[in-house]
Amino acid sequence: MSQPASFSLAGKVALVTGANTGLGQGIAIALAQAGADIVGVARSSTVDTERGVTAAGRKFHSLYADLERSHEAHQLVARAIDSAGRVDILINNAGIIRRNDALVFTEQDWDAALNVNLKTPFFLAQAVAQSMVNAGRGGKIINIASMLSFQGGIRTASYTASKSGIAGVTRLLANEWAAYGINVNAIAPGYFETNNTTALRADEQRNKDILARIPAGRWGKPSDLGGAAVFLASAASDYVHGTILPVDGGWLSR
Repeated sequence: MSQPASFSLAGKVALVTGANTGLGQGIAIALAQAGADIVGVARSSTVDTERGVTAAGRKFHSLYADLERSHEAHQLVARAIDSAGRVDILINNAGIIRRNDALVFTEQDWDAALNVNLKTPFFLAQAVAQSMVNAGRGGKIINIASMLSFQGGIRTASYTASKSGIAGVTRLLANEWAAYGINVNAIAPGYFETNNTTALRADEQRNKDILARIPAGRWGKPSDLGGAAVFLASAASDYVHGTILPVDGGWLSR
């Protein structure tokens, strides 16, 4: 089936953080299938993602980065542009989670999640937006939010804070950058089969409780984010600014 022109990403370059596995891998491959070349950022091998991207006939550039070091965000974007020539789409996907009771939650676990999930995405967005404005063109920035951008959760103090923050920052940047032709939006995944949810899926009772609330009756797969990512990265979403799009199997509706 041919793809509607408004959803085509032909000629575009997407920078995807956390592209080695899980949601980042699923998004990178979906964008490639829509026509984009991919710059994949990760702390470990991206060979599986590269295989999926090249199978779609697109180029893949791999960059190593430790996203806890937010001060390197601008340098990372410069490296991406050196590798691929430009960045038209930023997917701020990389994230970490730390679990503990709020009564004993450590400052180290607080800082780690806030740096990776909120501070670094802001400065990556800033660097990418600067490159777009300097080039006199617009682009697409997509942050990865969470169900905990809407809810409090339990035992995830820093993750909840960071994902609530990313929702607010998404709206702020949309307000400031729409005039430059830059669309800033976010996807809020529900409960997906990723490394971050291994512990939950292994807990028989928690797994049962979670599935009971999801109208779709299953955990999401990384490929389930592809359609939302392509939509928000393409011309089809040119009049969409500052939205937080849940892809959750109906979790928030229950």
